[in-house]
Amino acid sequence: MAEEAVAAELGLVRPALAGAYAAALPGARAAVLTRLWRALAYEPLPWVVARERGRGSLALTLADGARLEGPAPDPYATTAYVDAVVLDGRTYRQAARLMTALAVPHGTAFAAELDDSTASLALSRAGRAGADGDDEGPPAADWQWEQRVVDGHPYHPNCRSRPGFSVAEQLAYAPEHRPVVELGLVAVDREECLVGGEWPQRLRDGRRLLVPVHPWQAQHVLKTTGTEAGTITAHPLMALRTLAPDDGGPHVKTALSARLTSSVRDISVYSIETAAAVSAFAETLAARLEGRLHITRTLGAVSAHSPDLAAVLREPPERYAAAGTGERVVPVAALAETGLPGSAAWLARFARLALGVGLRALELGVALEAHGQNLLVVLSPAGEPLRLVYRDLADIRISPARLARHGMPVPPISGRLVTDDETVLRRKLFGSLVAGALGATAGSAAALGAALSAAVDVLPRTADTEALLSEPLPVKALTLMRLSPGTPGDQWTDLGSPLP
Repeated sequence: MAEEAVAAELGLVRPALAGAYAAALPGARAAVLTRLWRALAYEPLPWVVARERGRGSLALTLADGARLEGPAPDPYATTAYVDAVVLDGRTYRQAARLMTALAVPHGTAFAAELDDSTASLALSRAGRAGADGDDEGPPAADWQWEQRVVDGHPYHPNCRSRPGFSVAEQLAYAPEHRPVVELGLVAVDREECLVGGEWPQRLRDGRRLLVPVHPWQAQHVLKTTGTEAGTITAHPLMALRTLAPDDGGPHVKTALSARLTSSVRDISVYSIETAAAVSAFAETLAARLEGRLHITRTLGAVSAHSPDLAAVLREPPERYAAAGTGERVVPVAALAETGLPGSAAWLARFARLALGVGLRALELGVALEAHGQNLLVVLSPAGEPLRLVYRDLADIRISPARLARHGMPVPPISGRLVTDDETVLRRKLFGSLVAGALGATAGSAAALGAALSAAVDVLPRTADTEALLSEPLPVKALTLMRLSPGTPGDQWTDLGSPLP
């Protein structure tokens, strides 16, 4: 079991955290089991043949005749409320052991990921419990908000799965442990690189380009120290592979060929090819949103024609806070750390802002992947949500037909970013913004429903708005995707409308 393996390694590399890790395990088990129960309750898993909802409970009938019972699920809950489920009379408290007992196709590999996620989550919580008071009060720098997001993805059972990372590497590189990371610089001849935008002079050495490389990538994939041409001292952000340099320069997105949550975090050649054009187009989009949305520009992108050796330089979101005003820029995933979502009135105001911007962008022709990591909010000194900041344009969707209807130029790109499919466009925005960012910020179906109800009157009356208000809410079937290794791309399920 990963839990025991992490405990053993922790005893060697950071014995002072051993007690906190042991204390964090029960809560981590419940957190991962709660996420798995959400999937079992709502995703179209082929071996779940019936769901029977009782008063405060749910019972699943499985294809082999087994019966699985647990509490009534809340698809938007962000607190762990499932500490045990019962399969044919036997109680399970660990997601990995439950998945193994279910004996479904591809379940063994997924059980190993769940085991890793639970142990890594307990390690993350132990690191926070062992912090020496540096989390009191607001952070000194906006990027520090990102390091306060300890539990990872709010709904994915693999919320903290980091296969391939030792305990020492998690402590050294994971943002919640607040390390300082030395990015290596690998020199590559200019003729051997694909470049988008302007690659800065400080990352050049004659005719060679200096590509920032994550130390995990350098050791495990590139098989080099990666520091021969120098280093950049930086702080890891929520995405782990994206870091804020200590000197305050552009954020650096590095290739990291490890599976974190669901995906291998490399940087595709396609994203480098399209980076400059998409970034320039995004400025046109932001101009149409009347100051309510800023989009961080991609300043430069480079690839050695390989997803394993590439990097992207991006504007830091904090540049969109008005200087000298006390404004702060906080990722939506970190809003719980501010305490603001505890107010229903504040949550309603935030929902009006986020939905108004997201639906207007969609009407114009751009579906943002506005989950809690990509979407940030500019807060006034009093905590009022003023405007939004969006970062990472690598997975938006652009509709040429919608752009044309609004007289907007179509960027000179093709490929997966471009589609006129209404279902794809709405899934991209609704699944990330409503079911993801807003749902997790609200923390329950009741709170999300109240916030959406309060926002309805100010939403633009478009076909997209009507679809949001009248149709089931699409959400990625995250567990089905992990149990379907032969099926490429996203898979989806529908949740009932959160509106009361």
